[in-house]
Amino acid sequence: MSSLVEVAKAAGVSVSTASRVLNGSDHPISAATKARVIATAERLGYSPSALARALVSRSSRLLGVLVSDIMNPYFSVIARGVDDVASRAGYATMLSNVDRRTTTEINRLQTMRDYRAAGVIFAGSGHVDDPHEPELAKAVRQAREQGIRTVSLTMRGLGCPTVTADSRTAAYDITDHLVSLGHRRIAFIEGPPGMIATRQRREGFLACMSDADLAESAQCLPGGFDYESGHAAALRLIARPPLPDAILAANDEAAVGALNALRQARIDVPGEISVAGIDDLRVARFVGLTTVSLPLYEMGAMAARHIIDGGPDEATTTILSHRLIPRETTARRSDR
Repeated sequence: MSSLVEVAKAAGVSVSTASRVLNGSDHPISAATKARVIATAERLGYSPSALARALVSRSSRLLGVLVSDIMNPYFSVIARGVDDVASRAGYATMLSNVDRRTTTEINRLQTMRDYRAAGVIFAGSGHVDDPHEPELAKAVRQAREQGIRTVSLTMRGLGCPTVTADSRTAAYDITDHLVSLGHRRIAFIEGPPGMIATRQRREGFLACMSDADLAESAQCLPGGFDYESGHAAALRLIARPPLPDAILAANDEAAVGALNALRQARIDVPGEISVAGIDDLRVARFVGLTTVSLPLYEMGAMAARHIIDGGPDEATTTILSHRLIPRETTARRSDR
């Protein structure tokens, strides 16, 4: 492999100029010189950085995926869908955790702009009445003007295409399934407060309970999207008998936490109480959890295809279908 000195000599530039080009420096260098240095480096087998290439072409083969919580397997499924499509097309995926902070999303988007990313996917839910949303929408608009394509996986008003699932209807459908089994007193373990996904799923639950004339039997408990939140919520229910007929959690992880708490208390599931979740993550399949399968992989894959294939960049919304997955944690209510 050739050295930087050899590349500089062959390209007819100084070593410092070659270094600046190949390391992505912002130092003013003409586009023709940049192109000549990179072409020489390739011919001699010297590997220039991807950023240097991006500075010449004004675009890189990089897809950014911004997730609310990198520990949540919900986002792992989405990221796999993105990366499978990206890899086949010769793109790389960069996953970035934003800790449910819009300000962090804005900062990460700027980083993607600095790297001349081909596109950025907003995989997180976003917040209800978010005071920072206008600033994020402005940053998205600026990125698009720069040629960076953006896709949101939740309806957030960012002014970009949206590929999503209908969380409200998914929660409605799983609640309706519990009602169809004869359950009347149903407790709903909510997601993190203030999140759009939390509101959508709570609204779906309450709408179904109202349509079934069971609004007075509906109970909403503070929770989250993790095992610990579901476990803690179930312990509160156990401490205040009688138990409801069924528990629906805002996602599978919280549902499994609740399931574990019930079993630790030697409460028969589904004999004494049914438990269900939303998402259909791998953990749900291992424990036999009744849930709703959301098209997470397909959402990620479609978002990646939209960026790579250069689909329409208007603020269109594509809603993918979900399906009910009955398993062993729910059963028809017996008189007790």
